[in-house]
Amino acid sequence: MTTRTARQGQTKGALTALAFLAPLILIYLGFFGYGFWFLIQTSFTRVGLSFTDTMSVGFDNYTLLFKDETFRTAILNNLLFAAISIVAALTVAYFVAFAISAGLRPKRLMYVLFLVPSLMPLSLVSTIFGSMLQERFGVLNETLRSAGLGGLAQPWLTDPTLAFGVVAVIFCYLIGLPIMYYTADLSAIPTETVEAALLDGAGTFRIMRSVVYPMMKSTHITVILSLLLGSFRALEVVLFSTGGGPVGHTEIVGTFLYRFSTDPGPRTGFVAAAAVVVLLIGFLISLAQMILTRPKTGSRR
Repeated sequence: MTTRTARQGQTKGALTALAFLAPLILIYLGFFGYGFWFLIQTSFTRVGLSFTDTMSVGFDNYTLLFKDETFRTAILNNLLFAAISIVAALTVAYFVAFAISAGLRPKRLMYVLFLVPSLMPLSLVSTIFGSMLQERFGVLNETLRSAGLGGLAQPWLTDPTLAFGVVAVIFCYLIGLPIMYYTADLSAIPTETVEAALLDGAGTFRIMRSVVYPMMKSTHITVILSLLLGSFRALEVVLFSTGGGPVGHTEIVGTFLYRFSTDPGPRTGFVAAAAVVVLLIGFLISLAQMILTRPKTGSRR
């Protein structure tokens, strides 16, 4: 009888929660459901921004998309920038978070250098980098010339290799979110483990590398998947620094979609097909994140 009463109470609680969530669910279905349906439907048509004279083309947009070398380059660049930022997060971000948690003296400086930019709009950070690295009047080149080092001034944003490096540096610099992840989880590390390592004579670097780092496996997974997913939403990082140039060398899917979506020709269906592919990639990454980061039943940290 007790079990039956408990089940009835759980059912009643679930129905009450569903009643409160129903308006929000309907809003999501209305906006996102219709948006996804409209996007998928448009991807099978040839149509312009006016959405007049629509012509069904089947899978032609997807065929053209996967034959487009620029799109393949954009996907590859996304993965490369994500990989670079992940390496920076797993090393630099972890070290900064450990230093902040340990209460080292330059704690406030680290907050200003790494955490504050992550709270600012990406467009602002990227615009500042792009302005500083202009070839003729950029702060970096002008400073080098003023110091008599004009030979080191470079076309940072117009040389393909240097421009790619600039975007990679911006991605590495924006590691404030991983720092916050690590800082939060470092505060939950059992002190007994660290104290035992200290009693065994382990130094700070050894504790940081061999004791604490392996204990943060779930945080590493969260950081990796978050940055991988975030790289597909990093339109501002490239658009306001290199614009995807020179000659598409720093193109990512965000700038690819932006460039074609502003094309006055009948490219809206093609852009919709590209957006569907990107959404599927993002969905798979999000699904992997949900599976890998869900708490295991009966597990203890």
